[in-house]
Amino acid sequence: MKDKSNVAYFCMEYGLNEELPIYSGGLGVLAGDYLKAADDLDLPLVGIGILWDQGYTHQYIGEDGRPYDTFPTFDFDEYLQDTGVTVTVTVDGEEVNCKVKLLERYDNAPLYLLDTNISDSKHSWITSKLYDGDEYDRIAQEIVLGIGGVRALRELNINVDKYHFNEGHAVFAGVELIREKMEAGMSFSEAKEATREEIVFTTHTPVEAGNEAHDHGLLRRLGVYNSLDYEMMESIGGNPFNMTVAGLKLSSVTNGVSKLHEQTTKEMWEDVEDKAPITGVTNGVHANTWQDERMKDAYEAGEDLWQPHSELKQELVDYIAGNHYYGTQLDTNTLIIGFARRAAEYKRWQLIFENEEKIAPLLEERKLQLVFSGKAHPDDELGKDIVQSLVQIEQRYKGSVVFLENYNLGVAQKMIKGCDVWLNNPRRPLEASGTSGMKAAMNGVLNLSVVDGWVGEGVEHNVSGWLIDELLPDISQLNDDQQDAEALYKIIYDEILPTYYEDRDKWKKMMRASIDMSQEKFSAQRMIKDYYTRIYNPK
Repeated sequence: MKDKSNVAYFCMEYGLNEELPIYSGGLGVLAGDYLKAADDLDLPLVGIGILWDQGYTHQYIGEDGRPYDTFPTFDFDEYLQDTGVTVTVTVDGEEVNCKVKLLERYDNAPLYLLDTNISDSKHSWITSKLYDGDEYDRIAQEIVLGIGGVRALRELNINVDKYHFNEGHAVFAGVELIREKMEAGMSFSEAKEATREEIVFTTHTPVEAGNEAHDHGLLRRLGVYNSLDYEMMESIGGNPFNMTVAGLKLSSVTNGVSKLHEQTTKEMWEDVEDKAPITGVTNGVHANTWQDERMKDAYEAGEDLWQPHSELKQELVDYIAGNHYYGTQLDTNTLIIGFARRAAEYKRWQLIFENEEKIAPLLEERKLQLVFSGKAHPDDELGKDIVQSLVQIEQRYKGSVVFLENYNLGVAQKMIKGCDVWLNNPRRPLEASGTSGMKAAMNGVLNLSVVDGWVGEGVEHNVSGWLIDELLPDISQLNDDQQDAEALYKIIYDEILPTYYEDRDKWKKMMRASIDMSQEKFSAQRMIKDYYTRIYNPK
């Protein structure tokens, strides 16, 4: 690949492995897959993030069926190297020292993590818990990531051509880049335009709550202004200061994470003036991490896929028996539908129970098994309500419905390989991409989904999976729960169950079609090549 830019990739979280649990979910796992793909392809990229001393919540189910949070403290010393570099940022008038740690596992794509957990420091709280705390805490953390991240690159003498902000958490890095140029003699407008040429921005969420906005008084107090004044900051992020708007106005190009999300992003931010052009780069996943070797080998050899799938399904069933709080024993001969994602209302966790009398006979007669997993944000009581209600449903259908607590990379590996079908039914168009379905597809697990995010670019109905939208009588009434549920039931009853139990040859053919569809097109390697050719070095 010619003219490869040296890229600094900023992200609040990285999901690389279970030994380094500094991620909450999809955004972090994507960032981890991105670093792995850069390393595989020998691309010049460094990651910038934060070392979260207590990571994200470990979430378990209490006796009342409600999730509760624990925050163990981790010792990452054996995985990380202290670079000897310390940078300083200002938070609320106080100097905060940040050690810079290095994860060397990915030689060509090193990850540098900033850490305020320094002996005798009163600022250890800043990098303690990922996404936990109030607005004051969040801004302090974003100062460390953005301003501290740029200063770390300078101290490490790392040359950067492009700064890639993966979500809006990193936009204060843009403020630091502007400050540097103004200090060197540029005017604000000159510095801003020069900085824009260096920045690209990826936005991931159409959900309003995912697009942070902050009060200017608080930003000024905490030190985000960083020698800029109100008029300058307001011209970047508006009032209140919106982190996504700032990303749009500080970058040379912004991208959504699927073709559908590109269009949603354009519509969502159409009123923002002087924003970057918006395009789309569909997400991908790191196949060597997520595709089981047994499935890959059988696929490439043209062999029967049912044997490796049966082994993976048995491993999921055994994992559930050994780790579920009821010790539930599922049946490997019975269809398993999996559903795993963040516990948020728009994900519609309970759509399959919309008309419970329709699905109940399948569960009671053991023709269908449902496996759920996911976490609610520690402060999201509605999300915890969702999980609690699902646990209550589980108690009504013991042996057929399972909720796996404390969802993490390990649980995800078991589920996306061992289920037969992967269910995805969010409110449209609120699923920007949805990478779990890609991982399932690479393992021959068939997607059952609404057409949102990546799905519209990949899954073909009744060929490599099933699309709920194909059965909707009134496509103008998207997100009608009753209509979507009826289409979901019809697909399960009329297509999935007969194929699974009566036409195993067709099912295996669909498994192969699923891998055909996903293995290259939705790989992290394809994704990062797109970023280098279309975003970092556009023709």
